[in-house]
Amino acid sequence: MKPLSQNSVLAKQNYLIPITKRPEICFVRGKGHYLYDQNDKGYLDWVQGWAVNTLGHSPQVMQQALIKQSAQLINPGPAFYNQPMLELAELLCENSKFDEVFFTNSGAEANEGAIKLARKWGQKNKQGAFKVITFDHSFHGRTLATMSATGKEAFAPLFEPKVSGFTKVPYNNLAATEAAIDDQTVAIMLELIQGEAGVIPADPAFVAGLNVLCKQHNILLIVDEVQTGIGRTGSLFAYQYFQAEPHIMTLGKGLGGGVPIAAMVVDKAISCFDYGDQGGTYNGNPLMCAVSTAVVQEVLAEGFLEQVNQVSDYFCQQLSVLAEEFGLGATRGSGLLLAMNTGQLSAPGIVELAREAGLLLNAPREDSLRFMPALTLTEKEVDEGIALLADLLSELIKPEHEQETGLLAGDMVSENRCDD
Repeated sequence: MKPLSQNSVLAKQNYLIPITKRPEICFVRGKGHYLYDQNDKGYLDWVQGWAVNTLGHSPQVMQQALIKQSAQLINPGPAFYNQPMLELAELLCENSKFDEVFFTNSGAEANEGAIKLARKWGQKNKQGAFKVITFDHSFHGRTLATMSATGKEAFAPLFEPKVSGFTKVPYNNLAATEAAIDDQTVAIMLELIQGEAGVIPADPAFVAGLNVLCKQHNILLIVDEVQTGIGRTGSLFAYQYFQAEPHIMTLGKGLGGGVPIAAMVVDKAISCFDYGDQGGTYNGNPLMCAVSTAVVQEVLAEGFLEQVNQVSDYFCQQLSVLAEEFGLGATRGSGLLLAMNTGQLSAPGIVELAREAGLLLNAPREDSLRFMPALTLTEKEVDEGIALLADLLSELIKPEHEQETGLLAGDMVSENRCDD
């Protein structure tokens, strides 16, 4: 395919419904940790599709899985079993605490399924209980129900009336969570690390308390691992690190390594859908399941997660050195889902300047940078990205440059948010 010219990019963008502010570049190819635009300019990618590209851009193992499966079977329909579907379900269950899987096409759809299953379980086992407790600043998707579950303030006035039955409480506040439980409560749903909120981890004591509350009140615990699952935090699943005891887990993003697949994984004891309650035309199709199986097998390979954690430690060390040199804030997160406070500097402003310099970053908050590189990141790429950041920060901290560009926190607001 012939790369588009700059004028063609500008002309053709008018055919798309505008849903986010996009820079006027068009990426045409990717390899490993790098993306290349229509002018063949390379970018070190520390966004990777919003924590999606587990193994980087266009890895051989995914290419081979796509080619092999496309030559065998692409879509027999959702009313039949197919071999990759069965193999991926077994792989996920055998490497987690769960027993059964329902495949979807996006994390939001997986979370929607989790809400439906919890309410079905409440109808059958808890006198019709239907309320789900979620948390301030959480993000669970962009369907109407998952937006209703989300604790993001910007979502509050949108698309009213939303789906009722969601109670929002402060994150990491066990007392507020317990106070919100009533006879109609069926589940508690949370991200163990809130990604869109700025990479905010759950307090281990809070998670332990949720385990106890769910047992005491006979309610379900749902962990949204759309962003944290499949090795992102240094363990295969974040619930393992936090010692959570969920009944339902949702996966997405990194499960497919770049292709559209997600999953709801559940304990058999609470699996209670009747025939016809759940479905989806492309759910569990063999093409996506074959690719996902290849991705998960790579993450499960001996030494893979150990390498993720080693590089994470090195990355955190280098970010700390950078923060000390330029007066920035602390680094937080786990594995290769990290964030750094930018202090008085505008994080969205840094994102724009970094992109011009050939480094792709994300700013989930005005004062925070989020790092979501491929799990195959090496110390070499860490050094390259840190050097690029150091160069642009050296320019930003000059008083005259701050006055010219206005890159202080509060001067810019990031619109580049593309979670499911």
